[in-house]
Amino acid sequence: MSVLVFADSSEGKFKKTAFEVVSYGKKVAEQLGTGLVTLTINGGDASELYKYGAEKVVEVKNDLASFNAKAYASIVKQVAEAQSADVVVVDSSVDGLTLGPLVAVALEAGYASNVVALPSSTSPFVVKRKAFSNKGFNNTEISTAKKVVGVAKNSFGAHENVVSGSAESFDATLPELGVSSVSIDKAQGKVTIADADVVVSAGRGLKGPENWGMVEELADVLGAATACSKPVSDLGWRPHSEHVGQTGKPVASNLYIAIGISGAIQHLAGVNASKVKVVINNDPEAPFFKAADYGIVGDAFEVVPQLIEKLKVFKQS
Repeated sequence: MSVLVFADSSEGKFKKTAFEVVSYGKKVAEQLGTGLVTLTINGGDASELYKYGAEKVVEVKNDLASFNAKAYASIVKQVAEAQSADVVVVDSSVDGLTLGPLVAVALEAGYASNVVALPSSTSPFVVKRKAFSNKGFNNTEISTAKKVVGVAKNSFGAHENVVSGSAESFDATLPELGVSSVSIDKAQGKVTIADADVVVSAGRGLKGPENWGMVEELADVLGAATACSKPVSDLGWRPHSEHVGQTGKPVASNLYIAIGISGAIQHLAGVNASKVKVVINNDPEAPFFKAADYGIVGDAFEVVPQLIEKLKVFKQS
């Protein structure tokens, strides 16, 4: 018996969620009195994972140029069976939410997504998870012999626990994929929404795409990712890759700044997991203020430039 963690990566570099799920898996293994095995697929330097408790790393190398849910699920299943893993831990990113159910089906396991804490009990196996579009929590019991846990981003954190780890290769057999990527275009030189600790988002209150310069400048000062509401992407002001919310990309950043966004329920559901939410809006009755930790009632065209200047002065000092 062991705990298997899948440490996700992109272009040969581990994502921040990889360190979080390894930290989580290490603690679960300690609770169960067993060992931790970490799986990487075309990942980075295994020594990065040793810092977080990954004493045994299984490396799979293949010709996959990008994430393929069917292929990844097959690889996780093969490694889980080879390592006698009864608990598999993945993240709850967009890819993770696709991967987790497929792994659960392959292993005939129970699956809990968006888990925010270590198991409160291991017999029965009970985990706390987000529910009702991040408005509440429930305690879910996984009663199957094998279990798949999807850890919510920024819920557990990455905790250094340096071990003397080792790595070994695994020759996985890929299934017939059915689909393939012809080409992938990625934004260069920008912080991605998925990895960002800070997200600066704006809505129709900016009146047009020509006014987005101050949003990008604020993001640059904060080292943040830029995002937008659904109407903005629908209007073509910003690319759909920046659309956040329940119908776009979910956000679980440490800081989320919303500029000129009223706060439709679908948008709030997608960003509620952010730890601190700051709203800038000239409408004091905007729904977003009820969900915000901090709010500024004012004209974004006056508030944001002042905020940028204050932050620049603060960083210089």
